[in-house]
Parts: sequence; structure tokens; C-alpha cells
Amino acid sequence: MEGKMKVAVMEGIGKMGFTERPIPTPKDDEVLVKLEYVGICGSDLHYYEHGRIGDYIVEPPFVLGHEPGGTVVEVGKDVKHLKVGDRVALEPGKTCGHCEFCKTGRYNLCPDVIFFATPPVDGVFQEYVAHEADLCFKLPDNVDTMEGALIEPLAVGFHAAKQGGAAMGQTAVVTGSGCIGLVTMMALKALGVDQVYVVDIMQKRLDKAMELGATDVINGREKNTVEELMKLTDGRGVDLAIDTSGTEICVRQGMEALVKGGTQVLVGYSASGDMKLPTSLICDKEITIKSVFRYRHIYPLAIQAVAEGKVNLKGIVTNVFELDDIQNAMDRSVNEKADIVKSVVKIC
Repeated sequence: MEGKMKVAVMEGIGKMGFTERPIPTPKDDEVLVKLEYVGICGSDLHYYEHGRIGDYIVEPPFVLGHEPGGTVVEVGKDVKHLKVGDRVALEPGKTCGHCEFCKTGRYNLCPDVIFFATPPVDGVFQEYVAHEADLCFKLPDNVDTMEGALIEPLAVGFHAAKQGGAAMGQTAVVTGSGCIGLVTMMALKALGVDQVYVVDIMQKRLDKAMELGATDVINGREKNTVEELMKLTDGRGVDLAIDTSGTEICVRQGMEALVKGGTQVLVGYSASGDMKLPTSLICDKEITIKSVFRYRHIYPLAIQAVAEGKVNLKGIVTNVFELDDIQNAMDRSVNEKADIVKSVVKIC
């Protein structure tokens, strides 16, 4: 397909603009996707606010966005499982396939991954993208492309739940009720965890958690989180604690509320980069600590959960913006965190 496409670019910290680029031509093993929705992730907002995450530094003009859903409009000659007109969710990270991590199935740990919107790799706040066909997952008829865009954060939630060994009959707490906290809660419920409690200090986010199926919620600003969790579990505590907030106090509270032999999963990144954790408590309880870096082998599971009605992905969306309104979309998502849980950009 020939022609130009509109691309939203980060021109500097807190500044978005637009440019035109050629519509990409798919390679033999790729498909060209006309993008319809792209979610705004917390990492997009962090790059937009600060210009960097750790050693990853934005050099403008840079394209943000790594949560895409759209429709296939062109197919490379070696692609057999997709055709023009298929609606797809795109897994945004292409790995090398040759390192020890790829060969052992832990491809999310590949050191040479090429991941949308991770500098210097551009993201997909644009009209089209050519992407490896094996990383484009066909959506069932009852799953639309907005939900397809949200499969990416849902995959993080499912990976967190699976890292924690989530299973029927368990009780869990999720600390943090932003987008990742909410999808983690829904993933736990979809995997059969009976009781899932959610903790935050923003009441509107807690209300959203209840709306989406949390067993109960705790406002940590108003109540003692550990005491409340012990009350809710009749003094037993929880089997699994998953932190999506990245705050030391929440991780500590999760560990204090765990039963002996319980599991703590770390998803959120600490703003300081480090935490002081209660090592004596960890040893006394024989707590297992797991962590999450993106996801692996999750997209089919996540798509199936949405198709079967086990996860209400659209329920996390609080705001939809047009691509032409990208500056406002980014500014509001940064400045209205108490009210905006998840923003999505409608590309076309």
C-alpha cells in the first residue's frame, strides 16, 4: 500500500505534535495493520512527563504507544494464518529467537527485544504499522479492536497471576487499582481465585474495582490495610499478594497479610528504584517472592478470557480520545490520575 500516514510524535517533554511518514511495506513474514485503537500506558505517560525511564531516554521526535489493535490490510507472501480483514491484537515485542531465554520459552527476558515505544524503537500512535505476523493474534468475532488493544495490559495481569501460582480456592490481595491492578484482579478471578481484595488510596479507582468484580476494597488512606485484610479473611490472611503500585508500604502490607508459605508478586516499579523489605518476616513466613517483566505466552489465554466473558476489558476504559486530540489526551491522563483509570486513543 502506497501513501502517507499521520503519526503523532513526542516533540519534547510535555509536547506532542504530528508528522507524516510513508505507510510501511510489510516484509514476507509480516502483515500491515490499519490501527484502530491504541491504549495509553503508564510508561507512555512517564516518558511524556520525564523524558526517560531509567536508562531508556527519549530523543525527540519519538512515537509513543505500545497497546495496539486493528485490522489487517496487507499480508506478506509467507503469512498463512492471517488474511486481509482479520482483526488483530498486536504483541509489541519482537525477540531474537536465538538466546538462552528465547530457546527456553522465557522470551520476555530476551536482552535484544525490539519493543514498541521503548527508546530508540518508535511506538504506534499512528495510522498503520507493519508487524511480524506471528505477533498478531486474530480476534474472535465477539472481541472488537478496542478490546484487542487492551489485551497488552491484560497480558501483564495474567502473567502476574500465573507467576503467583493463582488457583481456585485461594484468597488474594492486589495493591494498587490503576489499569494494571484492575486487570490483575480480573485475571485472578478468571483463573478461579475465589476472594480478591483490592487496596488503593483513590476511592474512584476502588469503586471501579468493585464494579469490575473485586470481592471487597480497602482505602488505605482511611483504614489499616493489614487489619482490614485479617478481618476479611477471618484472621487467616491471604495466599497471594500482588503489588502493582510500586510502593514499599504496599509491598510490606502484602507480606504482613500473607499466610505462612504465601507468595508475593512484584509488578509495579518503585519510583526510587529500591525498597527496604522485612527480611525477618520473609524468612519467618517462608514467603516466596516472584516478579514480573511484561509477559510470555499469554495473548491466546487473555483473548480467550475476554471472548468467554470472564474479563470485562472495556470496563477499565474511562476516556477515549481521537488521535487529533493527542496533546489533550496525554495532558489529561497525566494530570487527572485520580479520575482517569485508562485512556485509549481512537486512531481511525
